[in-house]
Amino acid sequence: MLQTTIPYTEDDWHIGRFSLLTDHLRSLTDENGEPMYNVTTRNREENSDGIDPLLSRLDESDFGQLWLFALDLGEGLTSDDCAGITRFRKRGGGILSARDHNDMGSSLCTLGGIGAAHYFHSKQQDPDESRNARDDQDTKTIDWPNYHSGSNGDYQKIQAADHPLLRRSDGSLIEYFPAHPHEGGVGAPDGDSAAAVVATGMSQVTNRTFNLIVAFENSIDKHGNHCGRAIAESSFHHLVDYNWDLDMGCPTFLEEPPGGGIKREPEKLDDVKHYVANAAAWLSK
Repeated sequence: MLQTTIPYTEDDWHIGRFSLLTDHLRSLTDENGEPMYNVTTRNREENSDGIDPLLSRLDESDFGQLWLFALDLGEGLTSDDCAGITRFRKRGGGILSARDHNDMGSSLCTLGGIGAAHYFHSKQQDPDESRNARDDQDTKTIDWPNYHSGSNGDYQKIQAADHPLLRRSDGSLIEYFPAHPHEGGVGAPDGDSAAAVVATGMSQVTNRTFNLIVAFENSIDKHGNHCGRAIAESSFHHLVDYNWDLDMGCPTFLEEPPGGGIKREPEKLDDVKHYVANAAAWLSK
């Protein structure tokens, strides 16, 4: 299931703006040519108590994976929603979580295990205090964390660990990801041996490296639950339509001028498509 943490609003990053990702996942087939994944997409919905009726009971569903795009400013997931998602992982469900700059997606903080991998501005800050400073200098309305990996519509060169998430079909490592002017902060939580940083980027402003992807292996928690694999990403812009194809458009509040790297070299988009296929397979195990 692909899910946002905000209700549908036309002029925002609703789930319809992840249509290229959705189509790619649906296009993946097994050795017999049969679709590998049944993909459901939805925006946040609320019942009369303000709780999402599906997320709050996700552990009772038949879903095997949750790709959660946290687009809120702290109010996107209730404690009941987070509890349902946490139970989902504890019964073996796989989770990909992605947020963005500053406090965008900060309702992720209370997700069991995975939430601790996301660092924000006003809470759960990066334990490395030197990183709690502005990186992107252009958009003054967006404060740290806001790593400038490049313009929307361009690529960033990444440093990938030799990990199943980041291998091309020929075994070589993925090199390119869609860029974004202000990515968020992620890191492997202290004391969690199942978590590791598997990809980093470099700021085009400060030349400082920053974490792009944290991967959580299967683990058994102190209560004996067999927790599913998980991914924490620094930005949902790695996977949204606009950063794969500028012609797909974006909300009107996006201020930054786009780049033209993807239009000039569309073949480099294959790397993030390999990553998507790898993530779906890896989270299934």
